[in-house]
Amino acid sequence: MQNDIQPEYAELVATCSCGNVINTKSTKPGTMALDVCSACHPFYTGKQKVLDTGGRIDKFKKRFGAFKK
Repeated sequence: MQNDIQPEYAELVATCSCGNVINTKSTKPGTMALDVCSACHPFYTGKQKVLDTGGRIDKFKKRFGAFKK
């Protein structure tokens, strides 16, 4: 195994636009600005809305929702 080829991990401070600060380690130390994080992303907060374009969800439920084993 070769010596001294592994990258050094230094502290990285990632700041989200919502104000959440995440301290982690990375090969690219310093600061990073994020647009979304797990504290404000709609998927993780449960506020995600399903867009029903043209009634596709209702059409699917009508065709396949009635099937039971």
